[in-house]
Amino acid sequence: MNFLTVIDWVVVALYFALIAGISVWSIRKKKDSPTDYFLANRNLGWFVIGASILASNVGSEHIVGLAGTAAKSGLAMGHYELHSWIILVLGWVFVPFYMRSKVFTMPEFLERRYNPKARWLLAIVQLLSYVIAKVSVTIYAGAVVFNSFLGIDFWSGAILLIVITGVYTIFGGLHAVMYTEALQAMVLLVGSIILTISGLVEIGGWGNLVGAISKDHLNMFLPLSDPNFPWLGILFASPIVGLWYWCTDQHIVQRCLAARNEQQARRGTLFASYLKLLPFFIFMIPGLIAYVLASSGRLNLPQSDQAFPALVKALLPVGLRGILAGGILAALMSSLAAVYNACSTLFTMDIYRKIKPESTDKELVKVGRITTAVVVVLGMMWIPMMKGISDILYQYLQSVQSYLAPPIAAVFLLGVFSKRINGKGAFTAMVVGFILGMLRIILELLRSHLSGFLYAFATINFLYFCILLFLFSIALMVIVSLLTEKPSESQLNGLTYATTVKEDRASSRASWGRMDVILSVIVVVIVIAAFLYFSPLGVAG
Repeated sequence: MNFLTVIDWVVVALYFALIAGISVWSIRKKKDSPTDYFLANRNLGWFVIGASILASNVGSEHIVGLAGTAAKSGLAMGHYELHSWIILVLGWVFVPFYMRSKVFTMPEFLERRYNPKARWLLAIVQLLSYVIAKVSVTIYAGAVVFNSFLGIDFWSGAILLIVITGVYTIFGGLHAVMYTEALQAMVLLVGSIILTISGLVEIGGWGNLVGAISKDHLNMFLPLSDPNFPWLGILFASPIVGLWYWCTDQHIVQRCLAARNEQQARRGTLFASYLKLLPFFIFMIPGLIAYVLASSGRLNLPQSDQAFPALVKALLPVGLRGILAGGILAALMSSLAAVYNACSTLFTMDIYRKIKPESTDKELVKVGRITTAVVVVLGMMWIPMMKGISDILYQYLQSVQSYLAPPIAAVFLLGVFSKRINGKGAFTAMVVGFILGMLRIILELLRSHLSGFLYAFATINFLYFCILLFLFSIALMVIVSLLTEKPSESQLNGLTYATTVKEDRASSRASWGRMDVILSVIVVVIVIAAFLYFSPLGVAG
């Protein structure tokens, strides 16, 4: 901690004081009803929703993982960070159905579209995914930051922020989470932009950076022969994971469910799509800068995952380090808070309330608070297993998500576009897909002891595995649905495009205007331009 001066710590202290003030204000608001505690009374506007979506997504695993993977492997994983167009899919395609259904959770939506068994299964799968792909990753990344940036040992620093974040999440509910996230997102973005600019100045500008890096490091479309990120695999696997993450995952969609109406929810996703354009540049580019500085001996970089904090130590002056310290702490707290609240909502509303339907509102809120603590403990217990899958944090995250996402993405996507898909087809695809995904995780951990078919199954590129599992899930769902009875029209009412009544269509159309469409098109154009620039047709050619 000796490189942080008194001024830096004053900046950090002011940041925490502001977070504390917002938290106290939220905690003092009444939280006795599940609607208030879990969905902020469904009364939030587009700015808070958009900022909260980004803060929920961009955590310390992004700061550590994105810069680390850029330093070690280049920009190939940047496909996952140019998902702004998929956030638009959430706003334009899924939000109308979610808002009209008035659900608390994504599993609850599946129950209305399919059957209660689908709700149970998705709740369990999502809780498991939070333990092994969110809580554990966030805690690990935070511990890396604390150790390399603040000099605090691995567990002490992580546990400290876990407790702090848990307090305002447990007592303040989603209201406290989303308002603190809106502030944390802004702090994180400002601090990271400052670091990126400082790095470019240090290295002599963008031209010098491009000239000092191999074309492969700048190429987002690596050859098919690449063992880790072949372009065909990442081009199709990335949107599959993105569809699951941005359009069906509780801790993201919950922000839209808290909107006061469909218009505010959609505009919140539009705002988030613009904010999501930034991480590619302000987290991955610093990784490239760290790579160049380390290669020339101007930066000590013992491990790639330390690229971002190493740059902070080396480049930022007094005062600005405090801003970045606040930004890094904000990232850890915001992503943890989002997962905390999503876990408590899922377990309470989809599992506990189904087991004990006579539960009072106060009892449901209490159970939600207890759930938070349990999930955090389980996430910490999983951390030692992470290295068995990948020694690069961000690659670990995307690998695990690639094994769990495909069947869920398929069930939601076909669920709103096809009225012929029924509960039996959806449930079968989710069960078989989940078993295959978990089997892949287990066998990958044991791959050094395997041979033959099992070894081949455990070592097929994770991107191709994702694509194959998605196609298999769709095929299985369609076949089972066609061999069994059609869903009833009453069950489908308003939950697919074909069964949406005229009044709902008109209401949804009235919620957006020409500027919403123009702004959405601009996002898509920017994403395409970035793909072309960092490809063999552009700077990597």
